[in-house]
Amino acid sequence: QVQLVESGGGLVQPGGSLRLSCAASGSIFSINTMGWYRQAPGKQRELVAHITSGGSTNYADSVKGRFTISRDNAKKTVSLQMNSLKPEDTAVYYCNGKITPLGYSSDLNYWGQGTQVTVSS
Repeated sequence: QVQLVESGGGLVQPGGSLRLSCAASGSIFSINTMGWYRQAPGKQRELVAHITSGGSTNYADSVKGRFTISRDNAKKTVSLQMNSLKPEDTAVYYCNGKITPLGYSSDLNYWGQGTQVTVSS
């Protein structure tokens, strides 16, 4: 069984920083793209950033220049450094992983439980 566990959310003032982390565990053969999504109240879940196993990254326009995604393949972790946070960044942030479990021949899509990020003064 594969799990993604997030940590690092919380309350921060506008202009502040937070770092989210996500660790994959379980019977894993390989991890391909990992990413972060967010969902604000009344809105659809949206991609924030993702990173391939080779380190290529992609960001939503709204976070470019402020957020940085990184991963440690050996530790099976992905992180999101969020700087210059704005109230509109308030949302539940979800870790996502395209992971091939042991005994499987293709990726399955996994989600973490979500972590709340609130940007408010």
